[in-house]
Amino acid sequence: MSDNHIHASHPALIARLKRADGHLRAVIAMLEAGKPCVDVAQQLQAVEKAVTNAKRVLIHDHIDHCLEVDGSESDRAELKAITRYL
Repeated sequence: MSDNHIHASHPALIARLKRADGHLRAVIAMLEAGKPCVDVAQQLQAVEKAVTNAKRVLIHDHIDHCLEVDGSESDRAELKAITRYL
């Protein structure tokens, strides 16, 4: 297993999560401004989907680049641990 925890996909993930953070801040502002609940729920759905997709990309990238093909005992344990979050 590699000790380097920075992958080529991380800059895109960071950008995606920053956008989600901006949307979440907008949701808070919408609630504070008394915007309709349907509009708030729609924006929350977008935030949730963005975070879920980012998580999925991170986990798949980790599986592809950090776990050895030969499947050592520690890699199998790590695979089992990380796939709980899918």
